[in-house]
Amino acid sequence: MTDAPALVILDCDGVVVDTERLVQEVDLAMISDLGWPITLAEIHEQHLGRSTADVAANVARHIGRPLPGGWLDARRRTYREAFAERLQPVPGFVDALGRITAAGHPTCIASSGTHDAIRFSLGRTGLLDTFAGRIFSSQDVTHGKPAPDLFLLAAREMGAAPRECVVVEDSPSGVAAARAAGMPVVGYAGLTPARLLAEADVVIDDMAALVQALRRAATPDA
Repeated sequence: MTDAPALVILDCDGVVVDTERLVQEVDLAMISDLGWPITLAEIHEQHLGRSTADVAANVARHIGRPLPGGWLDARRRTYREAFAERLQPVPGFVDALGRITAAGHPTCIASSGTHDAIRFSLGRTGLLDTFAGRIFSSQDVTHGKPAPDLFLLAAREMGAAPRECVVVEDSPSGVAAARAAGMPVVGYAGLTPARLLAEADVVIDDMAALVQALRRAATPDA
């Protein structure tokens, strides 16, 4: 692989848009109200990067009963209210994206979120047009992260070989999905504890380091 990835595949939540901070606030309150006093560490380890269906099933297992009717809709509304008031791009991402683009690296989004949720978040942060036509969702595949399907779909649709891509992820399940897809991966430890991203080729905690990290991940023996 050259030092310029043929494709940079970006997770959305926690990498492009700073949703994770708001999501964690909402989930700490709403899941605790169901009878599971969930901790931030448990959110990181069990829910980060997972689909809504996976999270719902996990919460139901912990509380020992099905989720109350309308709970997921209420959760979604609470997210939207928080996003509408407070959502911003991840600190430093817009500058990093400009450098990635200037360096000639094509980009796309591959997220566990629904298309509607991804578009809403990107729209609120002024980034929707930037990624128009290059957004892939777990809705597009049978198996979401940590299965490799979503990343493989993104690579195929963007015309890049898996080994020539680099993924940027902030979740353990996303790192595992990239590994399973045969793609190098940069772990972004913004809110995620770095130890949970240890399987990534490179781990950073500042978007200013992203372009260099992409090249390091793409050329591990250089």
